[in-house]
Amino acid sequence: MLYDFDTPFSRLGTYSLKWDVKEDVIPMWVADMDFQTAPEVISAIQKRAEHGVFGYSIVPENWKQAICGWWEDRHHFTINSDWLIFCTGVVPAISSIIRKMTTVNESVLLLTPVYNIFFNSIVNNGRHILESKLKYSGANYHINFEDLEHKLSHPQTTMMILCNPHNPIGKIWDRETLERIGELCEKYNVLVISDDIHCDLTDPGYSYTPFASVSKRCAQNSITCIAPTKAFNIAGLQTAAVMIPNKLLRHKVERALNTDEVAEPNSFAVEAVIAAFTEGANWLDALRNYLLENKKTVQRFLETELLQVKLVPAQATYLLWLDCKSITCRSDRINDYLAENFGLLLSSGHIYGENGNGFLRMNIACPRKQLEEGLVRFKKGILAYIDKLAHASQERAME
Repeated sequence: MLYDFDTPFSRLGTYSLKWDVKEDVIPMWVADMDFQTAPEVISAIQKRAEHGVFGYSIVPENWKQAICGWWEDRHHFTINSDWLIFCTGVVPAISSIIRKMTTVNESVLLLTPVYNIFFNSIVNNGRHILESKLKYSGANYHINFEDLEHKLSHPQTTMMILCNPHNPIGKIWDRETLERIGELCEKYNVLVISDDIHCDLTDPGYSYTPFASVSKRCAQNSITCIAPTKAFNIAGLQTAAVMIPNKLLRHKVERALNTDEVAEPNSFAVEAVIAAFTEGANWLDALRNYLLENKKTVQRFLETELLQVKLVPAQATYLLWLDCKSITCRSDRINDYLAENFGLLLSSGHIYGENGNGFLRMNIACPRKQLEEGLVRFKKGILAYIDKLAHASQERAME
């Protein structure tokens, strides 16, 4: 079956966070896609809606079996259905787990630059952020394990949030790296939350390794948050799962999610997941191929039209990490300039940690014509900003 990712679908007037913008603005920031979800998911939701009664819902066994079957087939990892707990979202789960499994004034470690909402979940709950900054070679990122171990060894460090694949840099952590993280976290009694929400959005030919699959120590000292919401563009349905092999940890997290009232599904949350994970594989594969071509489009554009900006190589997500440090280290300023003068909304790298300054994040999950228009605006904006900086430098020199 052929799937259409080229036809634009207007999201104006749909109360979209991403598209709550002025006319003629192109939003390429928040991480949702401008594609309709898989036809199989739409059909399942329509069928449920036609019933017309939307009372309280339960979490049925076939919801668990759909997730288990998907992870077995796609990621070669056997999940016991008893390990799964429903949650309304990955972020609510992470915030709830932080409250339950750490205490006020303890530290939660992050590998930065990383998804900015992690910072909110930590600070808003009275915990401290501890950053282990990833090393950037000018082309790739890797973990500074000496720094990581030093910070994990702090007595007040009790939790680490891992992002796998890593947002915003699009890196898939390999088994060896995950194993080393697992060894260090066990050694220093640091619990791992692994946010795997982007795991199904790897480039064709690449796969991700679940942290819990690496070893028994990783499985028993981790809580994994998973969802079809990024891959199938259904974030608004508020549906996710928490996977916990350790029985004691699972009991505590289940109590936390129920206490925080984020463990009950709405009328469409279960149906959408079952349809996605049992019928959506072909659509997802077609999507991944389309996104890869979008990435190649951006790569070619930068190499031929805008050498001042470098695309950081990535193997996952539809979020591109753009190195603008040859122009400026104040990515907030260049981001504001693009928005105010060229109607292009990206994400400034500084929100993902101090070492994200000088980078921009671009969401390319959109029809190719929209992407191409965004790139034209990006080039015009970047060149105009360079001219602005040069003019300001000349004025300072003349003073």
